[in-house]
Amino acid sequence: MRQISIFLFLILVGCKNETKNQNKIGTDNQSEMTTETEDGIDKSVSEMWNDFIESNPECKNDGIPESDFFHNNEADANRLAKLTLTGEKRASSGLYSLYEQYNADLPAVGAKQIVTDFNGKAIAIIENVKVDTIPFNKISKEYAEMDMGTDIEPLEKWKKAHWEFFENFLNESGGKPTEEMLIVAVEFKKIWPL
Repeated sequence: MRQISIFLFLILVGCKNETKNQNKIGTDNQSEMTTETEDGIDKSVSEMWNDFIESNPECKNDGIPESDFFHNNEADANRLAKLTLTGEKRASSGLYSLYEQYNADLPAVGAKQIVTDFNGKAIAIIENVKVDTIPFNKISKEYAEMDMGTDIEPLEKWKKAHWEFFENFLNESGGKPTEEMLIVAVEFKKIWPL
């Protein structure tokens, strides 16, 4: 389970916005102690899923989806969770070579995920609406805007943030980023809370 979480963390990485204002989700999250279940997952994850199922009984036979946060640090993870909650972030990008390296299936259209803050507290439920594999240098401004959650220089910010992140990851495994490296571009919609 831990390896899956680490893998999902790497492939579902969000993007680093250049904004100086890196707000946390809410004001009381930092002082709250995480309330974990026996398996180490915050209780808010199952509570959010139960609330969703109560309002969407047609999904009652679906298993609880994976829960994870975007990015690799607290400030960005919390900022991206907030952008997902407000509907400004509607996409995520992963490195295709990671899927090959771990022999993992690509994300599926219709798959759900519970987005959490950095500490594992459930923030929103999303559902994939489109999955594509696109070379890094062919990412569109419109897609970058959905991923970055901003319309201020989204493509420039997307390229800078993702190049740096993928470069750091690839350097660790002896690889190098290229303009043609394949990106798994996932578009999603927030389905909970409404």
